[in-house]
Amino acid sequence: MTDTIVTLPAAFDIEEVNRLIRTRRSVYPPSYSGEVIPEEKIEIILENANYAPTHKLTQPWRFVVFSGKGLEKLAHFQSDLYKQVSEARGNFQEKTFETLRTKPLQASHIIAIGMKRDEKELVPEIEEVEAVACAVQNMYLTATALGLGAYWGSGGITYLEEALPFFGLQKPDKLLGFFYLGIPKGKWPKAIREDISTKVQWVVD
Repeated sequence: MTDTIVTLPAAFDIEEVNRLIRTRRSVYPPSYSGEVIPEEKIEIILENANYAPTHKLTQPWRFVVFSGKGLEKLAHFQSDLYKQVSEARGNFQEKTFETLRTKPLQASHIIAIGMKRDEKELVPEIEEVEAVACAVQNMYLTATALGLGAYWGSGGITYLEEALPFFGLQKPDKLLGFFYLGIPKGKWPKAIREDISTKVQWVVD
């Protein structure tokens, strides 16, 4: 029997990797210029999302991309659903309704983020959610590398069961929010982080 030889990829420039990760920010829709991102860049973002780690290769991430008139369709759907559900619960707020109606129109593209539950449920749900979050981090880093502003929002209708069918999901799937994308028009936000030493314990003996 012959040994299998594994060829590792060439080493990456760690300084560039560090710079990319530490430059990543949430850049919010009011900071977008209104320009439309070329579709090929969105495709790169989605392709890189597909390389997130996934237990048992369930690959639970699902995406719906809204652009152009699709942004208006999303805006009307989410604001109308919010109104319907919140009025029934007695907690409707006009400001929230208006935000849901207008906020999507500030973006070039919005990617709805779904978690498709494995039918055999071989993997705990939390691990599937974590896999999707890793996919979103890949999207964030790719957007940063492309010079794009990005923001993962989870408000509005995100956790409403009634929203699932609109995004091609059904129980026990989860809608995990929306990834807003746009071309920044202002300064890149500064980092706000406590020193890593405040969050780490070392056990060496």
